[in-house]
Amino acid sequence: MKSLYPALLAAVLLVLVGCYTVPETGRKSLMIVSPGEEMKMGVAAFADIRTKEKVSTDVEANARVRRIGTRIAEAVGNSLPGAQWEFVVFDEAKTVNAFALPGGKVGVYTGLLALASSDDEVATVIGHEIAHVTARHGAERMSQGLVAGVVGAGVELGTKDSEYRDLARVLYGATATGATLAFSRGNESEADYIGLRYAAKAGYDPRAAITFWQKMAKAKDGKQPWKWISTHPPDGERIAALQKWMPEVLPLYEKARARY
Repeated sequence: MKSLYPALLAAVLLVLVGCYTVPETGRKSLMIVSPGEEMKMGVAAFADIRTKEKVSTDVEANARVRRIGTRIAEAVGNSLPGAQWEFVVFDEAKTVNAFALPGGKVGVYTGLLALASSDDEVATVIGHEIAHVTARHGAERMSQGLVAGVVGAGVELGTKDSEYRDLARVLYGATATGATLAFSRGNESEADYIGLRYAAKAGYDPRAAITFWQKMAKAKDGKQPWKWISTHPPDGERIAALQKWMPEVLPLYEKARARY
């Protein structure tokens, strides 16, 4: 009887909670973690990051990221209810990374800004990271773990602020070192697609996604990839997918350009 408990718990949770519909794609995903719990984790994690990592004092860089991020947040619309958007640049030239956390908290490292030279390219990355949040990829992985009995009993998950904080950082890759529970290739491709739509709806040229990932491929140049992109689709596969989506997203960009 005891061996049946995990399966029974999973069945009950599925009945009580069910599925989440991912914005822009319409995909149905298993979702046990509530948006409120997810947001609490994100807010706690971001506050912790701000105390432990060096926030850039570059007024222009922060204003740039805030301007780009705000436009993408407008494109997100109601897909992230309750978000209190915050965009911060972290001063780490060797870190080619960005992240977004539940609650609308976004961080961009100066190393990424050095590589992504245009606003369109920066928008590509911010859109991708925010897409992970609106698609609730982190909560989806947590839910899968709960059902499988890997994470543990749901009633005990993240009951302390430190647990919320640390779990969110790992789930969403919000670390300078890139330490993370990797998103699946499917999650990454979905974030590429959704993020591309967000950037286009915000009036940023989606074709910049192709040039950015070409830069990333050239920067790696056969070397060990950055941890941030180690689980992303291969460069050629990713660029081919982006090119395939262009006929769909370019009209969104053309329509949005008139507003900006």
